[in-house]
Amino acid sequence: MTQDEAAALLADTLREIAPEADPGAADPSLPLQEVADIDSMDFLRLVTIIHDRTGIDIPARDYPKLATLKLFAAYLVAASGTGGLTPG
Repeated sequence: MTQDEAAALLADTLREIAPEADPGAADPSLPLQEVADIDSMDFLRLVTIIHDRTGIDIPARDYPKLATLKLFAAYLVAASGTGGLTPG
């Protein structure tokens, strides 16, 4: 998965969870909850949907690594095995 693919997947999924959100217009370095105005339950739903769509396991201990759109996308790229890095 490329960075662009990860960002598009996140944006699509966020719009599904929070239709009023516009992740494409937001600063990807801002906190995810601020960008999409989501709460902790919405965040868990986001992680679950991303897992269902990609098969990428995201353990709770890694949630701090998903704090922004930029970090979340980088995590997905690394976890997909095509980014050359590991998410740890």
